[in-house]
This record gives sequence, C-alpha cells and structure tokens, in this order.
Amino acid sequence: MYLTVDKKQEIFAAHGKDAKDTGTAEGQIALFTYRINHLTEHLKKNRHDFNTERSLIRLVGKRRSLLNYLKDTEINRYRAIIEKLGIRK
Repeated sequence: MYLTVDKKQEIFAAHGKDAKDTGTAEGQIALFTYRINHLTEHLKKNRHDFNTERSLIRLVGKRRSLLNYLKDTEINRYRAIIEKLGIRK
C-alpha cells in the first residue's frame, strides 16, 4: 500500500497544525496532491486503466474545490499552500 498511516501523519504534520489535525484545508490539499501524484505515475505506466483515470479526475476536482474555498476565505493561506506544493493556479 502506497499510503500508510505514518505517511498520512507525516503529510498532516508538515502541512496542517499537527499530525492529528486532519481537517484543515491545507492538510487535505496536501493529501490529495500526494494521491494525485501517485495516480499520475500509475497512469503513465497503465494507459488503459480508465477507472483510475476517473478517480484521478475526481480527486483533482475535490482539490480544486478546496483551493477555491481557501482562495475565497483566506487568500494568504491559499498562496502559501500553492507555493509550498508547487501547484499551478
């Protein structure tokens, strides 16, 4: 399994308030970004895996919704997470 409990806690600790704080928008966006990167690499090797492609598109949409929420509520946090994760606008 590519996403273990330890890896999740590490992501949330790096981008959230602490390892147990899984509800912040930054933590969720970081987790989605990690999963999106993993699925992208998988699809480069397996071009005809259409179920994974669909789940990748759904994840990108969820991340976009969280980024839009963050942009509308607190622009400084939005800019910081975009810079930190290297996401295109």
